[in-house]
Amino acid sequence: MTPPDADIPLPDDIESAHRLIRELLATLRRQTHLNESLQRQLEQLLRRLYGQKSEKLDPNQLLLFAREILEAGGPEIAPEPRPAAERPAAPGHGRRPLPASLPRKPVVHDVPAELRPCPDCGQTRQRFGEEVREQLEYVPASLIVLRHIRPKYVCQACQANIVIADRLPEPIEKGLPGPGLLAHVAVGKYADHLPLYRQEGIFQRFGVELSRSTMCGWMASAAGLLEPIVKAMLKRVLLSRVVQTDDTTVPVQDHDGPGIKTGRLWVQIGDGDNHFLVYDYTPDRSGAGPERVFKGFEGYLQADAYSAYDALFKGGRIVEVGCWMHARRKFYDARTSDPTRSHLMLAWIVGLYEVEEQAKKARKKHPDWDDATWHAYRHDLRSKHSRPILEAIRTWLEIERPKVLPKSPMNEAIGYALNHWAALVRPWEAGFLEIDNGASERAMKPVALGRKNWLFAGSDEGGKTAATLMSVCATCKELAIDPFAYLRDVLERVSTHPNSRIAELLPDRWKPAETTDPPGRKG
Repeated sequence: MTPPDADIPLPDDIESAHRLIRELLATLRRQTHLNESLQRQLEQLLRRLYGQKSEKLDPNQLLLFAREILEAGGPEIAPEPRPAAERPAAPGHGRRPLPASLPRKPVVHDVPAELRPCPDCGQTRQRFGEEVREQLEYVPASLIVLRHIRPKYVCQACQANIVIADRLPEPIEKGLPGPGLLAHVAVGKYADHLPLYRQEGIFQRFGVELSRSTMCGWMASAAGLLEPIVKAMLKRVLLSRVVQTDDTTVPVQDHDGPGIKTGRLWVQIGDGDNHFLVYDYTPDRSGAGPERVFKGFEGYLQADAYSAYDALFKGGRIVEVGCWMHARRKFYDARTSDPTRSHLMLAWIVGLYEVEEQAKKARKKHPDWDDATWHAYRHDLRSKHSRPILEAIRTWLEIERPKVLPKSPMNEAIGYALNHWAALVRPWEAGFLEIDNGASERAMKPVALGRKNWLFAGSDEGGKTAATLMSVCATCKELAIDPFAYLRDVLERVSTHPNSRIAELLPDRWKPAETTDPPGRKG
């Protein structure tokens, strides 16, 4: 009897065959691990149902096998000592030096005065050096109350003409929180995924009652102040040659409906000098959101082939770039129902990513390359090594599509690849294009982490607030900027900063104002 997979063409070159073998071995290891895990669970279940409950072992029973155990172990042989020259060097150890940027507080442990006289001659011993040991300590955050005092002056002669200093601008007019407190709450929720009800409990330990509804209002006000900055970030993103985008679900409290509805958070990531992460909230997944965001954009848009983007590509101003990560995922999902075809395709895709890794290693070896040089190198490397793999993939897809079942996972995977083939091979047109939109998928991870903690957004307006503050926090992290320091400084200045110079407050151009910080955390 002929095996069912005998008619499937296999690679005839040694590299593709090796990739296929590695994929099969990786799947075999996963299946073996899964089988062992299921076997342990089955044994535990059977022991729980039918076996004895006690796991005690009588130590006298081991004496029955003492001779066999000793014989199996063999005679104990002491290792011969090596000469000192042949002994391997001890591995390095010790603490890493503490960052020089951390403030130092000297704590002097001096010798008491009564112990300073010399026991031989009685003369007072003089200090000639010191021994220093650094210890890392934690100083808890603290809340302070700033008392804004404005003295009043009056003319004593005529008892008139009272003068008082102007009120300083505040993030929230006559509001309770200072810019540092607003920044702390925003970073806690949108960068560290700490929901407001937990922050409410933390503030209670300081003896301060701050309800989550109050802090929610603060976040809406902060987002309103930062909205011009986020809009300026989006304008910069749309100046990029290529923009990566993705979306994910966000549970939203529906006050007029069944209770919870599903909203969407989208992310747009620019390239090069416009590398900002800008989130946008929509109450649904229709194409209206992308059409609004990318209005006027011209260039490459890399996405996951979702139909909501199709209208953007009709005019020709925006060129679609596919994602091999999504294509690979569909073949990976088909590995249990059609392992031969699945692993062969996965092996070819591994070959594409090996070329990308080779290009990245070359970039690290040549730090003097500018972007244009590296993009040209990657384009030539792809043309030489990746295009033959793409030609083999396309031929194989067309041959195998009629052979698979119409509603099988493999048919879905092959159909996805063929239907979006033009977009999938577009990265081979230019070296500055990536073969997947992994950056935008990674930008969705903070949303997923936060979603597990704060569970849902309170309303559509709350979703917009989250999008604005996450844009700032995520971009600061991407640019290696402390989001607390940035938010604290910008929230203090943005209300009086000229709108015509809003670009000065963008994270990549931001410079902290020269101010005297109150006690507590330093920016």
